Amino acid sequence: MSTLLIVGSANADHVLTFENLPQAGETLLCQQYRLELGGKGANQAVATARLRNPQQTVCFIAALGDDNNADMMRKAWSEDDIDISGCYQIANQSTGTAMIFVDQQGENSIGIVPGANTCLGSEHFRQQHAKFEQANYMLIQLETTLDSVQSALQLARQYDCTTILNPAPATALSKEILNLVDIITPNETEALALTGVEVNDQLNASKAADYFHQQGVNSVVITLGSKGAYVSEQGKGEGKIIPAPIVSAIDTVAAGDTFNGAMMVALDEGKSLQEAVIFANKASSIAVTRHGAQSSIPYRDQLND
Repeated sequence: MSTLLIVGSANADHVLTFENLPQAGETLLCQQYRLELGGKGANQAVATARLRNPQQTVCFIAALGDDNNADMMRKAWSEDDIDISGCYQIANQSTGTAMIFVDQQGENSIGIVPGANTCLGSEHFRQQHAKFEQANYMLIQLETTLDSVQSALQLARQYDCTTILNPAPATALSKEILNLVDIITPNETEALALTGVEVNDQLNASKAADYFHQQGVNSVVITLGSKGAYVSEQGKGEGKIIPAPIVSAIDTVAAGDTFNGAMMVALDEGKSLQEAVIFANKASSIAVTRHGAQSSIPYRDQLND
């Protein structure tokens, strides 16, 4: 058995669907509303669990509120056979909340109230050190505090666990943090925010990747939406774009999270980074054809079909 570890956020997602996304100062009637389980960390844990093989164990470390949303989440994650012994419920805190606006083309705008996610910290990681020691890969995002991100990366590095950072939502990252990252997976918007390079073609994708390499990151995967993903590995020649299957997207909320979970599963199975990205492109291409966050994430047999 191998262990895949996800550290990060969990949110209750309030999803509002519109014909077009509201502009500043504009009020629009919502076409549909639903409450869903989300949060980038939780989405990635669910994606990893649904796409893994039987020899892989999935563990999730998160901080939840002391409320009904947390109870609902823990029950759902258990049904996906995720080890939630590292999911803490924090007294006098609410579970994280997200407001998600989605248009008819599947594009979205998201606002987040972090709630208990801000409470996740080094003391929780120390209590779960055995999971870090056992894990082959750890996947983390930026919806918890930067101190917690750095602490988790340091502990993973201590145990020689390969680290994957999905830098979302984008925020300034120190070289100290980036030096702890083995694989970074920004999208085009996040790559621009972190490197100052607008990734509008392969040349600029290469420039953005070079920035991360110079900061100590060995492998860079820049997700490009419907165009696929740009992959660059230090010392392995020129990077390349791995195209994605062509689909009709209706909701992109959890596409990136599905991609990251799928990529980690494939890497743990011994696939090359480019092969892992092909697998991840397939998974995320299915996710965008469905509504919702965790409800859109496919199971492995659906990729085989």
